[in-house]
Amino acid sequence: MRIPSLLLLTALIVNVHGLGAQTLLATPSTVAWGFYSAKAKPVLTVGSGATVTIQTLSTCGPAERLESEGVKATDIPQYVRDIYAKVPVADRGPGGHILTGPVAIEGAEPGDVLEVKIEKIAIDVPWACNGFGPGRGFLPDDFPYGRTKIIPLDRERMTAAFAPGVTIPLHPFFGSMGLAPPEGAGKYNSAPPWMHAGNIDNKEMVAGTTLFIPVNAKGALFEVGDGHAGQGNGEVDITALETQLTGTFQFVLHKGSLDDPHRLVWPRGETPTAYIAMGFSEDLKAATEMAVRNMITFLSEQMTEHPKLSREDAYALISTACDVDITQLVDTKMGVHVMCAKSLFKDR
Repeated sequence: MRIPSLLLLTALIVNVHGLGAQTLLATPSTVAWGFYSAKAKPVLTVGSGATVTIQTLSTCGPAERLESEGVKATDIPQYVRDIYAKVPVADRGPGGHILTGPVAIEGAEPGDVLEVKIEKIAIDVPWACNGFGPGRGFLPDDFPYGRTKIIPLDRERMTAAFAPGVTIPLHPFFGSMGLAPPEGAGKYNSAPPWMHAGNIDNKEMVAGTTLFIPVNAKGALFEVGDGHAGQGNGEVDITALETQLTGTFQFVLHKGSLDDPHRLVWPRGETPTAYIAMGFSEDLKAATEMAVRNMITFLSEQMTEHPKLSREDAYALISTACDVDITQLVDTKMGVHVMCAKSLFKDR
């Protein structure tokens, strides 16, 4: 969805077609720069079932940097300049992602689960950036310097012209979608994913998929950003096809209890064809163990569309029919996800 320039000058939050859907624009007063927090003040509050279209920034930096790297000034939205100019330095960090939100969900309490249905994702600009810096990425000793590459995007053909003779198909998704962490975590850095989801960088979470996130703070407090036009599993140089995205999300609150031993503790994804369990840790083996255990828990305790399996059968099914994939290797905490095809369950 492209936001008309006239709309940028109007209210930050507007009704769409009078149907109760709302649009949340990215402005200096509607972004959280580099953090998730249980104490963050909501910029919008909606009820369960509400649909919100949310505009976001990329991680490619300020307009001046983009122009110096070859992006046309006319291809950089004005709100990028406004946000970099007007968000106080004291309000930035500890991470670098500029996230739009938080959006509070009425009635959300710790122990609940927020279902985030990703209905639409639109690429807002004809470019993406990819870059790495000294000491960053999966191979920092091999590339002890920095580089940024601007990559033209064809939004009609949904391709990126990476290099002469090299074309990348586009599959836009948000690298960071998350809720507030527990209050004791304070102002949590936007870089490492955790139980609140956040910077999961899972390329499966395209339009038409769903993310289930455990609620750890009153109101849930959803934030989104870090738009990617595409990414390879691993995201090895630390960035993907970073770009500006606008997404449409429906929020559905599922009430729960912190006393429920079977409640969702870690984020879970779902595509039209697969269930996804996730794991995050500074250690890749630990992240993998977490993802596999979380899929075992889902199949044996949490699945509702098919009779639950025993823990032993769940373990065996993952080994014989599911895929254990590296999500990303570069976000402080590495990510691993298990994909379990829905076609395995004939009784669905």
